[in-house]
Amino acid sequence: MEKLKNLYFRRNVLGVASVEFLWGLGFPIVLESTFLQLFLKNHGASSFLIGIVPALFILGISCFPIFASYLTRNIRFKKNIVLIFHLVPALAIFVLGCLMQAIAQEHILVLFFVFYAIFSIALGLAIPIWLNYLARIFSEGKTVPGLGYMMLAQNIGKIISSFFILKVVEKYAFSQTSCAIIFMLTGTVFAVGAFCFIFTKELADENDPVPDGLGFREHTTSIFKEIIRNKRFVTYLIADLDIYIMIAVISFYANYAVDFYKVDQAIAAGVFVGCIYAGSVTINILLGTLNLLHIKQKLILSKCLSLVALVLLILLPAKWCFFLISFILGMVRAIRNVVYTPSIKKFSGKTDATAYFALAPLLTLPIGFGLPLIFGKTLDMLSSMGATSYKMLFGIAIGFILVTFYFTLKTNYDD
Repeated sequence: MEKLKNLYFRRNVLGVASVEFLWGLGFPIVLESTFLQLFLKNHGASSFLIGIVPALFILGISCFPIFASYLTRNIRFKKNIVLIFHLVPALAIFVLGCLMQAIAQEHILVLFFVFYAIFSIALGLAIPIWLNYLARIFSEGKTVPGLGYMMLAQNIGKIISSFFILKVVEKYAFSQTSCAIIFMLTGTVFAVGAFCFIFTKELADENDPVPDGLGFREHTTSIFKEIIRNKRFVTYLIADLDIYIMIAVISFYANYAVDFYKVDQAIAAGVFVGCIYAGSVTINILLGTLNLLHIKQKLILSKCLSLVALVLLILLPAKWCFFLISFILGMVRAIRNVVYTPSIKKFSGKTDATAYFALAPLLTLPIGFGLPLIFGKTLDMLSSMGATSYKMLFGIAIGFILVTFYFTLKTNYDD
């Protein structure tokens, strides 16, 4: 079976890389985006409201995957369902852009949060099926290189998009019309990208689970008990918690640069994102397609890079340094993307690991949902302290990452 999957490796790489390139064009607008935080601030949002954006996203991708796991558990071939589940979030962003052109400016924030919640829920349903599909169509030995090529294509799309954002913001700032058009274009490229799954090849596996007739509660309870008993899996989940710290940092550091260190908004919305994705491309080539370092060594490297970025944010928040920090943040995110899917697949020990992909974010929900809100609320409360309030939070984040570093060392990848 593994050899047969390798025969379709190039075809599957081309298919998923096409999907991710087109989705990469839209990601700088809607996910972990400096564009979004500046867009919201220009329309009157507080730091707490800005913190709701990553919190909403994490809530959506944490609570709803379990429903996707249950609904698709007896579907052996999942290519069509992956395609359909990718079209729904695309439609949500497209409709948001359409409606933004027809409403008064004072209602934009409410409209945005309603549709961003829909987008997050829809993506939450799609992600576990997508991740399991990726782990399914590539052999174990080819998963990391396959994901490396895929993420390389995605990040090339992100870099192209980031400089498009730079030019739009330079010319139109964050006007209602320009932002509406950007959201419409984002939904369109997402939808076109979803149809590229047609080009991939999915094979039946002799170890595919037999259909079960369990109810939702019984299905979820049995998987939850199984996961809790899986000590290697739980240890890895704790080691992975630092990603939520970095999501919170990405959600706020652009405002930190603009408000206190004289960085232009267009640069923060465009060039910062370009640097993030340049860091991602570097990692995708070195640790993805070339597959340098063992997977645990990659995890350790990501913690070290996270610590370096936070130290620089505290001690050297100069304009030039924000470009370096952005580059490092991109490297951290890329390492996580490279190791997450094969790690979950390996620790699950299953051919269909959709339930593990679904329950993993639910188990980490309190941290993932709470951190951005705490960051935002704290910054509002300590606003009189200026840049010091940000530096305090970055210092606390360092301590949090050191805890996850310990569990990274305890994570066991040996069979």
